[in-house]
Amino acid sequence: MTTASKIEVGTRNSAVPATLEDFRALFNKLDKGNLDKLADLYSEDIRFQDPLGTVNGLDELTRYFAGAYANVVDCRFEFGEAVVQGECAALPWVMHLRHKRIRKGREVQVQGISHLRIRDGRVYYHRDYFDAGEMLYENLPVIGGVIRWIKDQAG
Repeated sequence: MTTASKIEVGTRNSAVPATLEDFRALFNKLDKGNLDKLADLYSEDIRFQDPLGTVNGLDELTRYFAGAYANVVDCRFEFGEAVVQGECAALPWVMHLRHKRIRKGREVQVQGISHLRIRDGRVYYHRDYFDAGEMLYENLPVIGGVIRWIKDQAG
């Protein structure tokens, strides 16, 4: 039995598998010093959204990531199997994040998924879904303990 690198549904778009590989590679190298590499992956009219914000255009995306990566010590992703349909892809991941202001720089793991739309080998739509509480709020002093306690009581 073999494991497929992605699951495809519907019509095949030949640019999508290569763009997904570029996406995986970029996000495992991305840091505050090489944000110019975003232009190799994203279209000028990129629309990006995650639980923390929404931006339109490559310049805004670059500024957004500059802020997001400003205090990152290390960030890498374990990517799961992509589900592809035409120009759309859903790519699950686990982010391993070390950030100066979160848990005193100790690693935090956050599960999420990226919904991507690809045109002419470039990502023009990128929406990340993840639990912002898992990444931020649960790891803050005092309030983090309260949030974890509430989640334990609810579950």
